[in-house]
Amino acid sequence: MPYYIYKMTAQEGMSLVKNLELLGESDSFKEAKNQARELRQKQDGAEGVMIKVMFAENQLLAEEQLLEHRDKPILMEHEK
Repeated sequence: MPYYIYKMTAQEGMSLVKNLELLGESDSFKEAKNQARELRQKQDGAEGVMIKVMFAENQLLAEEQLLEHRDKPILMEHEK
């Protein structure tokens, strides 16, 4: 299964709506990680832009996983 590299952007005030742009695909995690790191360095900390690596069977499943809404984890008292 390949690793997909995406650029995710969200409009201000609309954190649930994300735009995805496929930037690359790699067969090895090491290659995908290095490519994502280079892309992050080039973007110069742009607000609302994230570079993500997703491992999935195909491009559609990768996009579905990235767009899935996840609740923030609940911190236990000893983790604070």
